[in-house]
Amino acid sequence: MRAKQKISFFYILLSLFAITNCKKEQINQKPNVLLICVDDLRPELKSFGADYISSPNIDDLSEKSIRFQKHFVNSPSCGPSRYTLLTGQYGPAGNNALFSRANKIKQGTQKIDKSLPEWFKIHGYKTVSVGKVSHHPGGRGGKKWNDSTKVEMPNAWDKHLMPVAEWEHPRGMMHGLANGEIRVKSGSMDVFQTIEGDDNIYPDGAITDEAVKQLGVLSSNKENPFFLAVGIIKPHLPFGAPKKYYDRYDGVDFPKIKHSQKPKGKTTWHGSGEFMKYNHWGKNPNTDADFANDVRRHYAACVSYADAQVGKILAALKKTGADKNTIVVLWGDHGWHLGEHAIWGKHSLFEESLHAPLIIHYPGMKHKGANSDAIVETVDIFPTLCDLAEIETPEYAHGTSLKELLVDPNATGHYAISYNNKASTIRTSTHRMTLHKDGFVELYDHTTTEKETKNIAEEHLELVKELKAKLSTRLKLK
Repeated sequence: MRAKQKISFFYILLSLFAITNCKKEQINQKPNVLLICVDDLRPELKSFGADYISSPNIDDLSEKSIRFQKHFVNSPSCGPSRYTLLTGQYGPAGNNALFSRANKIKQGTQKIDKSLPEWFKIHGYKTVSVGKVSHHPGGRGGKKWNDSTKVEMPNAWDKHLMPVAEWEHPRGMMHGLANGEIRVKSGSMDVFQTIEGDDNIYPDGAITDEAVKQLGVLSSNKENPFFLAVGIIKPHLPFGAPKKYYDRYDGVDFPKIKHSQKPKGKTTWHGSGEFMKYNHWGKNPNTDADFANDVRRHYAACVSYADAQVGKILAALKKTGADKNTIVVLWGDHGWHLGEHAIWGKHSLFEESLHAPLIIHYPGMKHKGANSDAIVETVDIFPTLCDLAEIETPEYAHGTSLKELLVDPNATGHYAISYNNKASTIRTSTHRMTLHKDGFVELYDHTTTEKETKNIAEEHLELVKELKAKLSTRLKLK
């Protein structure tokens, strides 16, 4: 009898062990998230139709993913664009948007909705950021952006890391050039540069090394899935990259700049102040074709350098084996004019400032390498990640999950809104309407060759009225 009892007890223990292990496996089946943010990245990549650009690693990722060819950011500047990504909400138009939110949290006088990483954190994820994910690399304030008492995103990250190497502090990294050169006065720093050396002579090398290290640590944790966000700084100004990336464009013909003239009439055109404040040797790319060509090639070199960092991160993910259960998102925080409308920079509400790459891969997806031409916006990423990770989407998220488009890339999208401090804009599949704060309207037809060079608002008052109503409805969510 006792022998039978011992056998029965053994099987009970064995069953409990199996159930416990099964539960652990179920927990570990929750997908990881790898979010790669690339600063100032136009959708000028080979996988987005630019055959003259060398971007093999991003292109390889895109062949395993869905490419959103018509993704638009919600604001054409680093701070407010990242605000929408990380909060899932439309918000203020200034670069201080996330710090303003942090101050409200600190004051504790009003309820502040949880950010994207915080939402995943309370759902069991280990959350880590490396590099420029929020507006300040490393997510801290203070004179040198390294004051841990001034956190840009409270409660969001288990770790928010910013290796500084020889650039001394995060502010030095942000606009750093080769071998530890820090921006003191913009006018004494060259607007572009190329130097012989390996990837670590520029700041993104250190960021990538730390990201690779964190992937090793996070993937070894079998208890919690991870949410790792990595922010690559280049191709942000000043345009600096190791010479081997510049050399890739030796003999490569770049296409003619489209719509290169300064627009007539009232628009959101500006004088490229961020670009012009650097040392540009007294040259103007709008009047000097050779200089314009140099600028474009140095920007392209920075894109190839950033692409190499993406490749190292993805290779490290694959090496850990965690790639089989990881959602990967590559996102550009906004576009960048390279001479279109006679602008060299971002900040406008033209297409070039707002159009940025978005690539999404998730485990088990069927339509690998497909394009989606649906209009989507950055604010959609928060609910999409919730949907893919099969966790609840918070009611306060303003965007729409892109899961339907990931399942069927031919499905229809919606429309995208964007804003700066002077105006707001709405982009549909055929038109862009921009509404200035004084009531002036720009309307452009993207089905024509003129695109955003001919304002047709006066001839299409009913369409303007319709788009104004849609824009107003969305802006009320801010």
